[in-house]
Amino acid sequence: MDHTYDFGPEFEPEDDTEDHGKIVYVRPVLTADLPEDVQEQIGDLETVFAVHNATGERLALVRDRKMAFVLARQNDFAPVNVH
Repeated sequence: MDHTYDFGPEFEPEDDTEDHGKIVYVRPVLTADLPEDVQEQIGDLETVFAVHNATGERLALVRDRKMAFVLARQNDFAPVNVH
């Protein structure tokens, strides 16, 4: 079977069109790297997951990767894992 899929133009982070504005990036963050007031709210977790928009703005911090993906999808975003 020969299928061709059109996923649209290449995405550049500075391209903030409506379609690309729905992509968010999920990455692990060490709690120690966060501000002290945020660390106090997190408690005993060593790592949390951050959800960022295409320009790098942090939108949320959550307990685990699965929760980050669920949160993104519930808000009509397309989550992408970043290492």
